[in-house]
Amino acid sequence: MCEANAYLIKDGQEKPIMESVDILRPEGKEIYLQDIFGGQRTIKARIKQMSLVDHRILLEEE
Repeated sequence: MCEANAYLIKDGQEKPIMESVDILRPEGKEIYLQDIFGGQRTIKARIKQMSLVDHRILLEEE
């Protein structure tokens, strides 16, 4: 499987926000996330780093 876990940098610390992310879509100043179970979330953030080998998405609060 190729899903990744998403983390948000908030107050200088990484906080897990969603596991098994299947879809990540920038929407203006927000990021839309959807997991393999259909769970959805939109947050005000920007992509800081993605490591597909490590299945890790790092977002930074806007």
